[in-house]
Amino acid sequence: MVTDGEKVRFDKWLWAVRFYKTRSMAAAACRKGKVIIDNMPVKPSANVSLDEIINVKKTPVIFTYRIKKIPLKRLSAKLAKECFEDLTPQEESDKLKVKELPGFGYRKRGDGRPTKKERRIIDKYKDPL
Repeated sequence: MVTDGEKVRFDKWLWAVRFYKTRSMAAAACRKGKVIIDNMPVKPSANVSLDEIINVKKTPVIFTYRIKKIPLKRLSAKLAKECFEDLTPQEESDKLKVKELPGFGYRKRGDGRPTKKERRIIDKYKDPL
């Protein structure tokens, strides 16, 4: 963890606590305005500070976190969870479950496109008239 005088870039922190798979993906998210502090987008080179509340937009959800620890290197998933506190409201978390509801048109990954017969059945359920 960080000691006094050491500074960690925001893109490096996002990568270290496993919000993004690569550091370049974390930097790109910052540049696109998907990481926000106090209603302002964060630059990848900005320094991280403790107890800061950040919003991370990952469509369709906006996650909210409080920074508790600042690691110097990438951590395992178990240890990474200790570095932030999840403050995401329940309504935002529920947006991830909407896709799995029947009638939404959820299709398991790897099933491919529906056949003509399956499409007729889907259309029948969506619009019974």
